Amino acid sequence: MTTTHEHHSEHHPEPDDDAGPAAPPVVDRATWQAARDELLVREKTHTREGDAIAAARRRLPMTEVDAGAVVVGPDGPTTLLDLFAGREELVVYKHMWHLGEPIENQCEGCTLTYWAVQDPAYLTARGVSFAVVAKAPYAELAPFVEFMGYPRHWYSVLDHAESHAADDVLGGDDFGTWVCFLRRGDRVYLTNSVTGRGSEATMPALALLDMTARGRMEAWQDSPAGWPEGKGPGWFWRTHEDGVGNSWTGGRPAIQWSRPGATPVTTPAHHH
Repeated sequence: MTTTHEHHSEHHPEPDDDAGPAAPPVVDRATWQAARDELLVREKTHTREGDAIAAARRRLPMTEVDAGAVVVGPDGPTTLLDLFAGREELVVYKHMWHLGEPIENQCEGCTLTYWAVQDPAYLTARGVSFAVVAKAPYAELAPFVEFMGYPRHWYSVLDHAESHAADDVLGGDDFGTWVCFLRRGDRVYLTNSVTGRGSEATMPALALLDMTARGRMEAWQDSPAGWPEGKGPGWFWRTHEDGVGNSWTGGRPAIQWSRPGATPVTTPAHHH
């Protein structure tokens, strides 16, 4: 049996000018694959450099902190040492908190940072414990944790009678920070602290958006001519009830609209 191959034209028209903003040029599959392979070389170099940086990170020195520093959790006061639960390592997220503000006004950036890694199963499988701390009385944190459906590994480090956990014990950086500790017997050591854009390591939605043609749609990005105009950084972290990013005009942190009991926002939102 003879198979006939239909001849396909090499002409690939550009996308319809009326279809919206500029888009990538249209090429045949082989040309696309060649361009993709060329970029892959750079991506692999980037990955290897990331591996080298991680190797250097493992060679950082460490500094001792107060293992007896007290935090207050769902079962009352406990110590930094207790948070290890007998494991060798502990990762802590310092979640920003706006005292006295309603749930929808709590930090949208910290919500994004923590949301995708709230289940520490793969950390505990590697012998790493996990906790979140915030500068608020635990009685104020508890309703937020319940509303968001978070695990009960949240703790208060607000200075009050039951808690003397100073910021320097937990890394000394601003909140919105990941902090790593190593335990040697009953002594605890700070090994690493990551904040700013380093926290994007736990924001997989951003990594996925970076894979797309449009990216994050933020003004700072280097985009081709004719691309949709970028907005302020993090513009889609808060949304209206329809789930659409709102350029910081209000709304809840995006993930909150899926929570049972979410209601329209009635108070001004904090801007990132």
